[in-house]
Amino acid sequence: MPESAYPRARWLIDAVHRELPGVRVQAFLGDVLATEGPDGMRLTRAATRAAVVRSAGQVLDAGYDGVHLDLEPLHSGDRDYLSLLDDLRAVTRAEDARLSVAAHQIDPLPALHSVAGLFADHPKWWSQEFFGQVARRVDQIALMSYDTAQPLEGTYGGYVAQQTSLALEVTPPTTHLLMGLPFYYESNPSHWGHAETVAAAVRGVRLGLSRTDADRELFGVAPYIDFAATETNWEEYREGWVNP
Repeated sequence: MPESAYPRARWLIDAVHRELPGVRVQAFLGDVLATEGPDGMRLTRAATRAAVVRSAGQVLDAGYDGVHLDLEPLHSGDRDYLSLLDDLRAVTRAEDARLSVAAHQIDPLPALHSVAGLFADHPKWWSQEFFGQVARRVDQIALMSYDTAQPLEGTYGGYVAQQTSLALEVTPPTTHLLMGLPFYYESNPSHWGHAETVAAAVRGVRLGLSRTDADRELFGVAPYIDFAATETNWEEYREGWVNP
């Protein structure tokens, strides 16, 4: 990755550390995988995985406190991805930095990703087992609990509660688990904006946490995404999560 891709990284990192002491600044490394089409990265190639590891080393040398990896669409059971995480973890640990990843949703029904894969090019979900394998290899894992196709706030909140429970069951207590909150609005078959609200997501997260592992320490929520957020999103977040 050329240094021209992050020319003011040090300025940003220093500014955040100065104004927000204790806040960790992680570099976002994301790309499209060629799992469902001809274009994109191919993790089956050792050279591709090595390039990702080199990029991680570059941003850590630039001063970032960690790396957040978002590679999509990533199919359940991808052994090359697990190998990549092992290599990345060696680099981040050597630099006393954090390794964070974005994760797909977990099968709401057993083996649903396999069934979906038979009828569509996009299996969507990960098995709970694979989610756990990923979670054990990283310091932080953020489950993208949005774009669920749920038609109502109630069903969306229930879905998020289930996802929270499924993730908690297989995420080790030493890994920081974050549940994604939809800080954006779309209206399409995969994301109904009237249903996928921040308020519903927070209620679901709280329900899943309370009934599965209420004393979990390394746990939180992750708003996505800042540039599309509205004041309503922030109000629902503050009222439901920060000051309930």
